Amino acid sequence: MSSSWCAVMECRVFRAARGQNMTMHVLFLCTGNSARSQMSEGFARALGDSTFEFHSAGTCPSREVHPLAVRAMAEIGIDISGHKTKNFTQVPQDLSFIVSVCGKAAEECPVIPGLKNEAWDLDDPAAAEGSEERRMAVFRRVRDEIEGRVTEWLARHGALQAAR
Repeated sequence: MSSSWCAVMECRVFRAARGQNMTMHVLFLCTGNSARSQMSEGFARALGDSTFEFHSAGTCPSREVHPLAVRAMAEIGIDISGHKTKNFTQVPQDLSFIVSVCGKAAEECPVIPGLKNEAWDLDDPAAAEGSEERRMAVFRRVRDEIEGRVTEWLARHGALQAAR
């Protein structure tokens, strides 16, 4: 991970520590920001209360949100079709939590005092091969795992509005 990433994150932690913003921001971080982090953000926004603002980003973002991620979420009534992929530099400056949803992003995410990091090493549904039906089955499996993880995270932080 580049030193610029560390400098950006350290600046964000210091701003948050000075209390410039009372809203706690959570970043779901992945490499491409096309599937896992987008679905995590979608679940968090749908199930969480207003204690937190939820964002997703990538360390090396893809061009678009994966269409099968959009479809998997639409099947359960959560619309992420308007989501755009983003670089980590495009999220709020005052993060409180980073949840890395893939191993590569977790490895690249620096440990910075005052910023809570959590790593979920989820399978990458975008890497699934085979027929569309087989790939969609992988997206559904990962989506359901993400729902469980997000629900548990929200409950642990007292921010679960309602389970789906």
